[in-house]
Amino acid sequence: MSLLQLQAGLGLGLLCLLAWACGGCRRGVRPRVVAAGLLGQLVLAGALLHIPPLRAGFAAVGDAVEALARATRAGTSLVFGYLGGAPLPFAETTPGASFILFFQALPLVLVVGALSAALYHWRVLPLVVDGLAAGLKRLFGLSGACNLSVAANVFVGMVEAPLLIRPWLGSLTRAELFVSMVAGLATISGNMLVVYATMIAPVVPDAAGQLLTASLIAAPASILAALLMLPESEAPTAQAAEGPMPRLYDSTMDALVRGTADGLQLLLGIMASLIVFVALVALANAMLEPLTGLTLQRVAGIVFWPLAWAMGIPAEECATVARSLGVKVVVNEFVSYLELAASGGAGLAERSRVILTYALCGFTNFASVGIMVTGMSALCPERRAEITALGLKSLVAASIACCMAGATVGLLTAP
Repeated sequence: MSLLQLQAGLGLGLLCLLAWACGGCRRGVRPRVVAAGLLGQLVLAGALLHIPPLRAGFAAVGDAVEALARATRAGTSLVFGYLGGAPLPFAETTPGASFILFFQALPLVLVVGALSAALYHWRVLPLVVDGLAAGLKRLFGLSGACNLSVAANVFVGMVEAPLLIRPWLGSLTRAELFVSMVAGLATISGNMLVVYATMIAPVVPDAAGQLLTASLIAAPASILAALLMLPESEAPTAQAAEGPMPRLYDSTMDALVRGTADGLQLLLGIMASLIVFVALVALANAMLEPLTGLTLQRVAGIVFWPLAWAMGIPAEECATVARSLGVKVVVNEFVSYLELAASGGAGLAERSRVILTYALCGFTNFASVGIMVTGMSALCPERRAEITALGLKSLVAASIACCMAGATVGLLTAP
C-alpha cells in the first residue's frame, strides 16, 4: 500500500471525527453505525472498482450514456439547428466555440427525465431501490421509510425521493429526517449523472460508471456522516414504508409526458441557477478582490485544502482540488465539473481526477439546500421549522460524506 493510500485511510478516519465534532461531539453514536458506514463504503467501492465483471458492467453504462447523448443530439439538431449540434454553416475559427451549453448538453435532462419516469412505471427502478433499501436496513437498522428515501436518492433528486415517502415523513425521528436530507445532498439524480458523465468523459476514464459508483457509495457515507453529527436517540416508528413503492403514473405515455415536463422544470431551474449564482460569485469577487487580493475561489482553496489532503491527494495538487470543492459549495457541482472538463484536468494526475470526480458527485451547495428545504417543507408543513433548522447542518454533513467517498476511492486506488 502506497503512502497516498495510507493518507486516504487516515483521512477517512479524520473525516469521521470532523463530522462528530461538527455535531458538537454528542454522545450516543452507535459503534454499529460507524462500522456499517465504513464497511459499506469500502465493500461497495472495492467490488465496483476491482471485480472485473462488475467493472465491465459499469463500463457498459458509459456506452449507454453515449447512446443517449447521440439520440439527444439528433433531437436538438432538428429543433435548434447548428446551435444544437447540427453541422455548422460556417467555418469554426475558435475550437470549441460552437458548443453552447443550453442547446447541446442540458437538453439531455429532458430525455433522461422521460426515460426515468418510464423505468419507474415499468417497476425497474423500484426493484433496484427496494433492494438497496433492504441492504441499508440490515446495515444501519433505520426505519423502512428512511432507508427507502436514502436508496431512492441514489437515482432521483433531493425532493423526488422524500415525495416517495410523503405519508411517513411526519413520523420520521429527527435523526432519520436529517439522514434523508443529507442523502439528498450527498448524491446526484440520474438526470444529472448522465449530463455530468457526458461533460467529463474526455477527462475521466469510464466517467458514467465512476459517477454511478460515487452515488452508490454516498448512500452509506451520508448515513454515517448524518448519524455522527446527530445520533439517533429515538426508536424508529416509520416502518410502514417497507411495502412496494407507490405507482405514480397511469400508463407509459403518461410517464413519458410527465417525465418530460419534470425534466423541463429541472432544465429551466439549472439554467436560472447557473446564471444567478455565477453572476453573484462574480459580483462578490469584484468587491472582494480589490480589497484583499483574494477571490471566493482562492478562499475556498485555503479552507478546503485539508479535505483534499484527507482524500489522499498529493500535497502539490491539493490546492487545485480544494478550489474545485469550494466552487461546488459556493456555486454548484455543475460549474466544478464544467471547469474540470474545460481544463482537461490540468495539474492533476489521473488518480486525483478520479478522486475529485467522486468528491464532486453531490448537490452540496447553498442553492440545493434552498430547493430541498422548500420542497420538503411543502411535503411536510408540520415539520417546516425542524427542516429549516437542519438545512445548513445537512450541507455540512453531505459535504463531508462526499469527501468520504473520495477518501474511500483514494484508499483503494494505487497511484
